[in-house]
This record gives sequence, structure tokens and C-alpha cells, in this order.
Amino acid sequence: MRSDNKNKLVLLTSAAALTLGAASLASAQTLEATRDRGAVQCGVSDGLPGFSAPDDTGEWRGIDVDVCRAVAAAVFGDAEAVRYISLNAVERFTALQSGEVDVLSRNTTWTTTRDTTLGLNFTGVTFYDGIGFMVNRDLGLSSAEELDGAAICVQSGTTTELNVADYFRANDMAFDPIVFDTSEQTVGGYEAGRCDVLTSDTSQLAALRIQLSDPDQSVILPEIISKEPLGPVVRQGDDQWFNIVKWSLFAMLNAEEMGITSDNVEAMLESEDPDVARLLGQDGNYGEGMGLSADWAYQIIKQVGNYGESFERNVGMDSPLEIERGINALWTEGGIQYAPPIR
Repeated sequence: MRSDNKNKLVLLTSAAALTLGAASLASAQTLEATRDRGAVQCGVSDGLPGFSAPDDTGEWRGIDVDVCRAVAAAVFGDAEAVRYISLNAVERFTALQSGEVDVLSRNTTWTTTRDTTLGLNFTGVTFYDGIGFMVNRDLGLSSAEELDGAAICVQSGTTTELNVADYFRANDMAFDPIVFDTSEQTVGGYEAGRCDVLTSDTSQLAALRIQLSDPDQSVILPEIISKEPLGPVVRQGDDQWFNIVKWSLFAMLNAEEMGITSDNVEAMLESEDPDVARLLGQDGNYGEGMGLSADWAYQIIKQVGNYGESFERNVGMDSPLEIERGINALWTEGGIQYAPPIR
């Protein structure tokens, strides 16, 4: 290699290193910036009931919203210290990368590409899901294997597009994709008859179904064609903030496993169980390493509740979606939800 080319390579490498270093330094200040601002800026969906959507009073509700509230409770001791920023599927990652939001909690699937090429980190799984299909009951369909040649409404910028294409190719079937930018447009296209089928994560189909003028007229087919682990996302380069968001979710999971709820957490402060004492900050300070107070997990449980409480009121059998826990049950109850221990 010529010496001038070597020098150019050194300069380019040095410039890249300086750029990455500056990005990491800026990212490493997330907790400080959040505290200075007085609120967690949380990227949520553009309106998906059960996950993140404003209620009749304009208050944001949902299992993804509860993650935002848990982080705020851990950081500020106030679960309401959140600014919600509505994002569609296409703009969500750019908003996080640019610093417009501190955390993305928006029914987002954890994949290799998203985890390794976008400068982002997934912090855990709030909901294990899979892609399915919803059809009009009058079509008389009972299986996805009967969808050859169907027109299918799908949202752009999602993992659904690729997975549906893979499924139809693998089963030697054809389909006509009708693509929309938002979930609202997608369900609108389905209801207007622009497609025979609406496809998305099965949880999202359940949420979209209840928004139809006649929900009973549509049925979700039994096949689940993919793995869709949904969870919160943060920028790479800030391990402290990554740990805060990750352990906020883990605190909710551990609380459910230990039987600690928003109703009994005060009484549980007197528990002699060492695991409970550690979680609630009565034995050691396990928030110190994250820059948090010793009662960070207590604040989450008191103000937001444990994972099971959040699941049931937002998407579970106590909600309009009536989704069974299934694999989202704790590992002790036959599911796969599992959190590392506090110790």
C-alpha cells in the first residue's frame, strides 16, 4: 500500500473513532439529561390499545406505557414524569438514534439487524408474540393455508412484511401486499375492503379488532408464523441508562414472582424474606450502581405494579383484548417470562 493511502486510512480511522467517541459521550449522559429535563421522553406507538394509546381522558395507557412509567418511577420516584412521543413504525428508530426520545417502548420486535446495525440495544422482552392473520368471518376461512392469492393489508417498516413474504414463499402461495404507513391506516384499509386479510403481531390484531365497527365479524386464524419478542429499546453507548431500563422491567417481573403487588408492597417492607428485602431496598442499595436510590424498585411496584398487574389490566383477561398469559406467564407458571435475581 502506498504511504499516502496509509496516511488517509489512518486519518479516516481516527475521525471515525472520534465520532464514535463523541456519540458515546453524548449517549452516556442520558440519565443526567433526563433529570435536568424533569421527565423521561418515551417513544410510543401512534395508538395501539393495550400497548400504548391515550384513553378517553387523554391519559396514555398500555403495557408499553407502563415500562415508561416504571423507568420514571425508578429515576424520579414519580411514575407520571413522562413525556409521550407518538411514533409510527418508520420513524421510531430515527427518533431514538437522534435523541428525540430516551427510550422506545413501542411494540418493537427484537431482531439481529435492529440489535447490531442501528446503534441500539434491546433491554428485555415485555411481550412474546408472533405474526398472525385476521379475516372476515364471512369468507369461511379456518387456516392461513387457505390464503393463496389473498390481498393482505400490512404496515410498512415492520418485521411483518418480510415474515409474511417468507411464509407464503415457503408454502408455495402468492399474495398481494397492500401497504400502509400506520396501523390506523392499515385497519382502515381492511375495514374498507381494500384487502381480504389484515396481518400483524397477534396481540396487535386483537387490539385492532376491537376498534372495528363490528369486531365479531372478524376472526384471527390459529396459525402463528414467526417469533416476535417485543421490548423496550435504548441507544448503545450508555450502559447506565441501558441498565436502568432493563432492571425496571426485571423489577416488575421479580415482584410478580415474589407475590409483591401495588396493594401489598407497603406490608412487604417488613418481610423477612431476603429476596424481598433486597428488591425493596431494605437490605443493601441495589440502585446505587445505576445512580438510583435504594427504593427504586419499591417506587416502581407501588406506582405501576408488578408485571402481572400490568399485563392483566392492559392486555389480559381484565382488559377488552382478553389475551391469555400463555408463554408470557412466569417461568414458575409454565411460561417463559424470567428475570435475573436482585443480589
